[in-house]
Order: sequence, then structure tokens, then C-alpha cells
Amino acid sequence: MSGFRLAQVNIALPLEPLESELLREFVEALDPINALADSSPGFVWRLQGDDGNATSIRAFGDDRLIVNMSVWDSIEALRAFVYTSGHVAVMRRRREWFDKIETHFALWWVPAGHIPTLAEAEERVTLLRAVGPSPDAFTFRRHFPPPGVADPAGVDDDRWLCPA
Repeated sequence: MSGFRLAQVNIALPLEPLESELLREFVEALDPINALADSSPGFVWRLQGDDGNATSIRAFGDDRLIVNMSVWDSIEALRAFVYTSGHVAVMRRRREWFDKIETHFALWWVPAGHIPTLAEAEERVTLLRAVGPSPDAFTFRRHFPPPGVADPAGVDDDRWLCPA
């Protein structure tokens, strides 16, 4: 294990206010999905407000956006949560609740013990939009190992491809 952990941020633009009937099922799923994340292998930390989720936290210069940010022990741990846990059922419905945002997700490595800030997250999304995947901001499809760790299989190895 390296001295780094994986940070992730994703942002979403709801089609309607969170209090709307359209978003009721999404809002009802927040606590169970957050509890699932909190208890998942490899979970380290997640951004949350006083209500236990991050929907009241404003970021990225747009009060309509909601943000989710977390830290995980590894890319494999986050991938397992995102694509093989109960989270996937909610993720499959995202188009019912949210507008499409061109770059809505970014991954990056942080030193173990570091809690990323919203400013860091915005910087990583901006970087990913500007230059595409790099060691400083990447995606599941094209990711990079932690600093100082060689990836003998290569970042484009098929074993790293995930469903979009």
C-alpha cells in the first residue's frame, strides 16, 4: 500500500429543486447509499454537511449544483462501490434526475491523511476538462497509479475499463 489515497468528486445539476416530487426518490436514497459507502471496504471519508449528506454544500460557483466528494484506499475499492454495490441502481437512474454535465467526475491521488477541499476538487475537474486524463486528474477509464508507484500493466489495460 502506498502513502496515497484516492479522492473523487462528482457534481450534478438537478433537473428540479431537491424538494420536488421528481427528485423525491433520489433524496430518499441518499441516507442508505451514504451508509453503504461509509461501511464499504476501503472507504476513508466523505464530504457531508450537518444533515449527513452534501446536498446543502455549495461549490463550483453554481448554487444549483450538488457535489459528492470522498476518499478511498484504492481505485479498486471505489470501483467496487460504484459498479457492484447497491449504488449502481441509483446511478442507473441519474438521467431521470440530472442534466448532463460534460465533465462531472474526477479522480486524483492525495497523501494518506489529507482531506481534499472543494477548491482542490474544482481544480481537478477544471484540469480534466482542459487537458483530459493525466496523473493529476483522471477517470476510471484512463487512470494513473499513485505517485511513485509503477503500473506494470499500463493504464490502458482492459482490466481497468468500467461501464460508462
